[in-house]
Amino acid sequence: MKGHNTIMLPPGGKTETDVWGTPANLYAQLNSEFSFTLDPCTDGTNSMCQKSFCSLYQDGLLEDWRGEVVFMNPPYTECEAWMRKAFESSQDGVTVVCLVPVRTDTLWWHEYAMRGEVRLIRGRLKFGTAKANAPFPSAIVVFGPGVQPKFVSVPRP
Repeated sequence: MKGHNTIMLPPGGKTETDVWGTPANLYAQLNSEFSFTLDPCTDGTNSMCQKSFCSLYQDGLLEDWRGEVVFMNPPYTECEAWMRKAFESSQDGVTVVCLVPVRTDTLWWHEYAMRGEVRLIRGRLKFGTAKANAPFPSAIVVFGPGVQPKFVSVPRP
């Protein structure tokens, strides 16, 4: 992954990092549905799966995801690249479940997210060790065999 320096937050504020841990209860709920085998976008400290790409020499964007069931909580400053990879991998038969910010004003949202099943999460998630909930809404976007574009609302876990 490229630099994990900052993440743009509405209305333009910044945090100290671009890498935030996935809420454990959300991951557990999704894992019980999908049985994930790969977390390709971890920094090595926040991996949710046994198999991850997390070294300086192994960039998850460059790896082949075929044969895996992928969970990704990408660095939000790199959503376009990760969502492109997720969508393209799904065209090869891979199931990819993405935890992303709702960014309906971005190109990546319209080019990729809207081509998957979008689960809009009610309320705001609390990531990793953050003291407060995120200042933005989040969604789960599912790509994969047999997945049709649709929008649903789900409660915050």
